Amino acid sequence: MAYIVIQNMQDFSSIHLACHASQGGADPLKSRFLFHRGSLELGTIHYPQIKSHERRPRILVSVPNEHRRREDLRRYRSPRSGNARTVGVWQLCGHAEQEVAPDLYSFIFAHMGSDSGTAFDGRLSAHALHHATRKLRQFLDDYERSLLTWIPFFHFGY
Repeated sequence: MAYIVIQNMQDFSSIHLACHASQGGADPLKSRFLFHRGSLELGTIHYPQIKSHERRPRILVSVPNEHRRREDLRRYRSPRSGNARTVGVWQLCGHAEQEVAPDLYSFIFAHMGSDSGTAFDGRLSAHALHHATRKLRQFLDDYERSLLTWIPFFHFGY
């Protein structure tokens, strides 16, 4: 499975991984995404085998709530992970991820420029994530539980 994901990164400028993850404490790039069959280390995604800078993917990741840790922030800021132009991360927390993902992608597709053709253009992912979380917040109350529903959504890149 991991080999297929890496191979397909040559063809796509954006990927979305909705899966479980395992934190690599000593080396954040040893953190890995867990698939039904196999796993994929974060460091592998940013490996130089993706030769074209334009083809290095924008990564949108959904990680389960029980695996969230502060190291996530350092993991995605690592200088060695600088090959990816954009990283968006959110945790799966019940209905929230089901609401945010469609709103995020709807925004991106609705605002794609004519120069992007039919290809997915993730350059708007920061704006899309902001739009999707703002839309989610409209339906939440002011209690701490609601704050913890939308606060874990974050984004790096452009």
